[in-house]
Amino acid sequence: MKKEEQKAYFDKVKPLLPPAVSLKLYATHIIPFLNMKKYLMLMLFAVMSPIHALFAVDLPAIFADHMVLQQNSAVTIWGWGKTGEEVSVTGSWNGSAVKTKADTNAKWQVKLQTPAGGGPYTLTVQGYNTITFNDVLIGEVWLVSGQSNMEWSARMGIDHDKEEIAKANYPQIRFFSVEHRTADSPQQDLSGSWSVATPETMQHFSAVAYFFGRELHQELDVPIGLINSSWGGTPAEIWMQPQAIAANPVLAGAAAQLKEVPWGPVKPGKAYHAMIAPLIPYRIAGALWYQGESNTAVPHAYSEALTALIQNWREQWGYEFPFYFAQIAPFKYGRPYEGVILRDEQRQTLSVPKTGMVVTSDIGNVEDIHPRNKLDVGKRFANIALNQTYGKKDRPVSGPLYREMKKEGNKIRIYFDHAENGLVSKGRNLTLFEIAGQDGKFVPATARIDGNTVVVSARGVKDPAAVRFAWSNTAEPNLFNKEGLPASAFRTDDWEIVMQ
Repeated sequence: MKKEEQKAYFDKVKPLLPPAVSLKLYATHIIPFLNMKKYLMLMLFAVMSPIHALFAVDLPAIFADHMVLQQNSAVTIWGWGKTGEEVSVTGSWNGSAVKTKADTNAKWQVKLQTPAGGGPYTLTVQGYNTITFNDVLIGEVWLVSGQSNMEWSARMGIDHDKEEIAKANYPQIRFFSVEHRTADSPQQDLSGSWSVATPETMQHFSAVAYFFGRELHQELDVPIGLINSSWGGTPAEIWMQPQAIAANPVLAGAAAQLKEVPWGPVKPGKAYHAMIAPLIPYRIAGALWYQGESNTAVPHAYSEALTALIQNWREQWGYEFPFYFAQIAPFKYGRPYEGVILRDEQRQTLSVPKTGMVVTSDIGNVEDIHPRNKLDVGKRFANIALNQTYGKKDRPVSGPLYREMKKEGNKIRIYFDHAENGLVSKGRNLTLFEIAGQDGKFVPATARIDGNTVVVSARGVKDPAAVRFAWSNTAEPNLFNKEGLPASAFRTDDWEIVMQ
């Protein structure tokens, strides 16, 4: 029976069915036993048969064969059933059933304790019917989101793509890809499926997420589950609840300036409702975020936007999970400074607890907004997670990050975090430092490394007031720490910047 026929018949019989029976349940559990000539029999069946003959306990699409559940956690399993229906959930790792009953909204939810990483196991859900999920692994689960650079797959073109695709056989790495959808209100389910990492599946999945997951799997030796909910060309505002934006005048003003585009939604909450909300409260270890290019039109508001998004997601999940994000790479954006202002806004978001940032200034392509080096982005994400989430303190977290400045006569000394082992210049002299006096006019500066600080000065600037570093859209600076990671762009002033 065609979908439009299914819906037409569903609309006719809906008054006779329990309130919780959705079109999805009707189509998957009732239609297979029917044909068009049996419509009247269905009506009689609906009235006279026991309710469990019509209704089936069901779960969201995130629960499926090949899924990964977060290890060493009380994971939430949820779904739908008839009001009052007893539901039993059993994981084969301990054989212990957890029972509950569907509430007055026909919803049920249980918490299941998981062991350390392993599998494969089965997960069995029993109500009036029984559903068994097979090949279930237990390990580390990460949500990845953002726009096209997070969505970008090996098939779309990455460095060494053929080689990477060919060797992508990892039975213990699993992918879940969320299909693009929008909604005006929070949805209970989404479209997507779990798959095992193979050359065929890897080439269609987020390359950054895959390289991140592979590094974690090889280091931690546990299964890895990666949930990709990304959409190219989308601004940050569509990925959080609208009320999180409405409550902040700065964000509300920035959102009002977003212009409709043909390739994706821009209305606040549209993707959150359809592509994030249905995942909650699936237990995750943390989230990765690679986005920002579509917010360069109003770059000054980005730190507030990203902070609001992080807080919103954590509030909805109910715990403060790690949230790591990537800076946008150098690129020839249309207006001066819009790209670097957004990069600096991203740097400022590091004040939010349990965050980390990947700097990409040395692995970008100023001619291409989609750099092909996704391997190093994924590895840098993994190093942050391995260090900050998993306690592998030998993994480098970041390149030099501006901490403070001190004036020393006609010079300014810059202090950095993540420079404990010293700084290096990839090239004879440091580049892309600027200095200004009290007049606010920046000029190219001479900069030299002094241990784990940089001393900045310029002829003609006798009373320096501020320093800027890598302050252009296409800047590819040569300041690194001894661990080989690049310094982030920064400015020490808060003077108004006019973009023309």
